[in-house]
Amino acid sequence: MTKLSLTVNGRRVAADIDPRTLLVDFLRNDLRLTGTHVGCDTSQCGACTVHLDGRSVKACAVLAASCEGADVVTIEGLASGTTLHPMQEAFREHHALQCGFCTPGMIMAGVDIVNRHGASVDESTIRKELEGNICRCTGYHNIVRAIETGAATMSSAQGGTKIAAE
Repeated sequence: MTKLSLTVNGRRVAADIDPRTLLVDFLRNDLRLTGTHVGCDTSQCGACTVHLDGRSVKACAVLAASCEGADVVTIEGLASGTTLHPMQEAFREHHALQCGFCTPGMIMAGVDIVNRHGASVDESTIRKELEGNICRCTGYHNIVRAIETGAATMSSAQGGTKIAAE
């Protein structure tokens, strides 16, 4: 067993884990944060996307033990109480969720895209950045529009500064 201590959604957690445990399994099975989905187990679909130390990663491709001391934010950590994060609200507004399975990963990827490219991120960049996130229900049109709207809302809510998931 390996000792693991990290911060998840602003809360310090510690556990003894098998060194082979994937981050996605630790989040879902040990912490019961089931918003992070397992879609493919091969790092292809992006349903397991979370933020690790401020960057978007596919949690099915990260060993939990490698996250010692890290800060992890999952979809459950974006909202502030009952107030949705601007990106979550944009996905709701633009009906960019369809069946909902890929939605947590898409939202987490969207926040990361805006954090790296800013509020003026264009459609072409969004589509390119989403290549690692698969939605089997849509043609991505509503997802792209939601990320554009989320970007504008995130920027105005923070005076144009980087939005860190809290």
